Amino acid sequence: MGTLYDRFLGVERGGLDGSAHTCVCPTEEWEHGSVYEPNLIFHGGKWKMWYVAGSNHENHLVQGYAESDDGMTGWSTHTIFAAPEMKMFDFSVRERAGSFDAIFARVWVGEGSAPAETGLWWCRSEEPSGILADWSQPVQIITAGDRGWHSGPWKPSFQFAEENANHAFVFFDGLYRTSNPGPFPFAFTLGCLEVDLPITGRIAHFPQAVR
Repeated sequence: MGTLYDRFLGVERGGLDGSAHTCVCPTEEWEHGSVYEPNLIFHGGKWKMWYVAGSNHENHLVQGYAESDDGMTGWSTHTIFAAPEMKMFDFSVRERAGSFDAIFARVWVGEGSAPAETGLWWCRSEEPSGILADWSQPVQIITAGDRGWHSGPWKPSFQFAEENANHAFVFFDGLYRTSNPGPFPFAFTLGCLEVDLPITGRIAHFPQAVR
């Protein structure tokens, strides 16, 4: 089946034999010539892909969506899943108990302090829809507050515990500023957030991430 990864100006699919084939390229004006950060699932006979379009440099980030029967060719018309004002950077989807959970990042690449909505969010849907309005009202599970070893989390992936279907392990990327001189005085980190995400009801407490 292979794996999918991103590359500037296109999304490629890598086969088990080490080959790679460009399968998605920017085609819409709102993509600003760049597509990357894909998240995919296979459901209902189709590959469903959420991805980022735009650029950090332009402070223009759009979450796009497309579908394909084979994950290689025949991709549907690229549509906007989340508008640039939302600054959605990733949309990671998993099936659970006959419905679907998603955890996504909202990032801040502008000047000044990150707004309160920056961080990781969780929502649910009966189907893995390519329309954001079909998903539940998102709940923020972690902010962009500076915790020393990370701020502004992004690129979430998650898995539910085998013994407790409500208990999620959410992995994410982060970074912190160092004292090193140079054009990029930051270090990357990897964090894990443990949180109960009930199928019904609300989150009982606000979790803390660990390294």
